[in-house]
Amino acid sequence: MTRNEDLFARAQKTIPGGVNSPVRAFRSVGGTPRFFTKGEGACVWDADGKRYLDYVGSWGPLILGHADPDVVAAVQRTAANGLSFGAPTEAEIELAELLVKLVPSMDMVRLVSSGTEATMSAIRLARGFTGRDKIVKFEGCYHGHADSLLVKAGSGALTFGNPSSEGVPANLARDTLVLDYNAPHELARVFHEQGRDIACIIVEPVAGNMNLIAPRRDFLDAMRKLCDQYGSVLIFDEVMTGFRVGLGSAQGLYGITPDLSTFGKVVGGGMPLGAFGGRREIMEKVAPLGPVYQAGTLSGNPLSVAAGLATLEKVQARGFYEALSGRTQSLIDGLLDAAKRQGIVFSAQSVGGMFGVYFAANPPVTYAEVMASDKAAFNRFFHAMLEKGVYLAPSAFEAGFVSAAHTDADIAATVAAAESVFAEMKRA
Repeated sequence: MTRNEDLFARAQKTIPGGVNSPVRAFRSVGGTPRFFTKGEGACVWDADGKRYLDYVGSWGPLILGHADPDVVAAVQRTAANGLSFGAPTEAEIELAELLVKLVPSMDMVRLVSSGTEATMSAIRLARGFTGRDKIVKFEGCYHGHADSLLVKAGSGALTFGNPSSEGVPANLARDTLVLDYNAPHELARVFHEQGRDIACIIVEPVAGNMNLIAPRRDFLDAMRKLCDQYGSVLIFDEVMTGFRVGLGSAQGLYGITPDLSTFGKVVGGGMPLGAFGGRREIMEKVAPLGPVYQAGTLSGNPLSVAAGLATLEKVQARGFYEALSGRTQSLIDGLLDAAKRQGIVFSAQSVGGMFGVYFAANPPVTYAEVMASDKAAFNRFFHAMLEKGVYLAPSAFEAGFVSAAHTDADIAATVAAAESVFAEMKRA
């Protein structure tokens, strides 16, 4: 038995499924999850000492790569002065000021401890601001595991084939209207029928939890127009896309101004941190200024704030995103060429430092097209790449991530591994 297998058997005795987040269990792809002991740059090492090129990056936060020296040093300096105070610190102000500077749609921001907490709070705020109950979300999008959002959700819920979780009260589900992603006409119809009851739309501006789906321009424009017309709040869930697809995040990339935005992942630099913010008139409804309550013992935790500040400082360097996007596109181009040479039905695309791979003729634009891709082929590809030392997300329904630590040599090695796997798949 390998060390990974031994740890997994041990973990299942005390942790449901042996993991603390469902997709980590490898149940979608089969086999034994890898237990990691070290990360450095673009690589991770498992409990058996095997090295992998990592394209998960802790599911997106590690835009600088693992154990970036400046981020680690910032956390160490902060930890020497205390781990948590449950009271304000100057660094919280600095991070808030920086977020407001980098995201023009936000006049004010509240720091929290996770992306789930950020989206949950933003929806509560939208309901409190509008005095309405109904929310609109899109099938296959995932906004955390708050009750009203686990209705046809993406991410791990989609991977496990149970997108609507047990334990969600029916009355909450009734107030969540689930529509098709990239379907502006359906959105317009629902707003025509129920717009005066809709508190908000919450959307991943680039979907990353049913694999990567890029938004249609008319879909983005329709959301902004309809929210303006009916007095609803437009929430961009940028937990994944925030500072990952560009310095201005997805809203800057596409030129759409939401009313509220939620952030996580990159803003914490690998530490637990989330944020929600937006227009001043909406944010002033948050306690203690207003009647919408939100609180958290570890909100604005000093270590998380230190990691976030150090990360956001480095991503502002001239040419950072051009280099990151270029390297991600190089990976996609290489994979496409390799699949074509081997005659494998395969497609791929990228947005900034995010990418998606699909065993389908074309990149999907809808949830239905994602579900029609060849999941069994992905599972074979995943395990063969894992054997060759390339760690991809263990699900056909998750986006991948490239970091600034990935080199041209890393990309070339990944493409070479993939072409070898494609050749094996063709022979099979």
